[in-house]
Amino acid sequence: MTNPSTLYRGGVLHCPAEPSATALLVRDGRIAWLGGAADAPAADRVVELDGALVTPAFVDAHVHATDTGLVLSGLELSSVRSAGELLAAVSAFAAGLPGDAVVLGHGWDESAWGDPRLPDAVELDRAAGGRRVYLSQASIHSALVSQALLAACPQAAVVPGFDASGWLRRDAHHVVRAAAQGSVGRVQRVAAQRVALAHAASLGIAAVHECGGPQISDEEDFTGLLALSGAGLPEVYGYWGELSGAARARELGAVGAGGDLFADGALGSRTAHVSRDYLDGEGCGHGYLSAGQVRDHLVDCAAHGMQGGFHAIGDAAIATVLEGFAGAAAVLGTDRVRAARHRVEHAEIMSKRLIAGFVEYGVVASMQPAFDRLWGGAGRMYESRLGLARSLESNPMGAMHAVGVALAFGSDSPVTPLDPWGSVRAAAAHHSVSQRMSVRAAFAAHTRGGWRAVHLDNEGVIALGAPATFAVWSSPAGVERGLPVVQAGDPELRGPADPTPLPVCRRTVLRGEVIYEEGVS
Repeated sequence: MTNPSTLYRGGVLHCPAEPSATALLVRDGRIAWLGGAADAPAADRVVELDGALVTPAFVDAHVHATDTGLVLSGLELSSVRSAGELLAAVSAFAAGLPGDAVVLGHGWDESAWGDPRLPDAVELDRAAGGRRVYLSQASIHSALVSQALLAACPQAAVVPGFDASGWLRRDAHHVVRAAAQGSVGRVQRVAAQRVALAHAASLGIAAVHECGGPQISDEEDFTGLLALSGAGLPEVYGYWGELSGAARARELGAVGAGGDLFADGALGSRTAHVSRDYLDGEGCGHGYLSAGQVRDHLVDCAAHGMQGGFHAIGDAAIATVLEGFAGAAAVLGTDRVRAARHRVEHAEIMSKRLIAGFVEYGVVASMQPAFDRLWGGAGRMYESRLGLARSLESNPMGAMHAVGVALAFGSDSPVTPLDPWGSVRAAAAHHSVSQRMSVRAAFAAHTRGGWRAVHLDNEGVIALGAPATFAVWSSPAGVERGLPVVQAGDPELRGPADPTPLPVCRRTVLRGEVIYEEGVS
């Protein structure tokens, strides 16, 4: 017996194969019919679209769901602009917590402050009333912590990245992060995960790629999130970032042994491994893996039939990763390496030579257009770290797309917010004109690109027989050729501050099931 069928009619469909279609029929989780509303077959249910736009739903190719949920329901610090504002926010938030609670916050970014002075551990203690405090920087690769949390983690003082001021990086940051996250109970974690996934669904996102691993989450957190996948919420495809841990990744239910397997750190904390010294700090950051380790990890992935991948931001780290790819190709053959569609997360500082390596080895670039929107261009963080010329060469999505690198767009939430249409616009309005993509290409990278990154090549389209996974949108700026208008008509107004209103999600459907409907909680 088949499930009830649903006819969606009277809309504008993003359907290149049937450009005149205004209706679609969903049966048993698939699109069973497409065409004009006047010719639509009978159905058990009818949804009137009233002229709304229907597109394939988005995939966010890099998220941290628990952290995202905790930020959405916790202390969000992206708007603070000074040490005083940060301390005031901590004080107000901590006042509503039990005395033994840990204050968890995220999102501060001193590069946007007039005075970059940061509060120290003692000041955080006072603001939080003696509670332990963990406040991750926007990049999640460093954090401010209180004296109480430092006292609870004495092992952090003897590993790289420790600073008695309470601003911790590298291994010291991993130690205190694990302690802070370990204070969050299972019930609170599940609630945070549900908040994050429900929020994603409300934005037209039907699937996310969770990037976990022993340095960023624990196994219970990871498997608990996978258990929520598709249960009235977006699907979750998990990546477990443990070196030479393909067997363990498979046991945990991951689709790949990669994601946040760190080859380096982040630009925000000056730990991304770059080929030239930072202009506003000492050294070139830190590389965490050797080419041999990269090679052995990819060979291990091949032995277990798993996709692999790495977090690599700086050009020096990416060069190391590609040297490892060359080593793996020498062992396995280039065709076998290419067929696996291994991934690199972020790939922010690239060169023509590095881009050529992605093409040669079939590497999927999992990128975040919002990084350029927030930190690219003159007077922003990338310029202060790298200089203007190098900053404008960062996040080269347009150049990579032009030569055939497979792209999968995401947010790295909570590093940047879940915001798929904002990401599409950011890719089309890159600070460097030479790196811009068309809206259509950016949309494909944020929809079909995400499915292809997990080897689901027939997903992410509105076509006869395809999975009925789509979103319904109000598009206040209008629709052109099956996509919403997301950029100003005047080219002078296009860019990070483009005033064009973005589409609003009315409904998200995953394999025929409604996982979000506007006005229904």
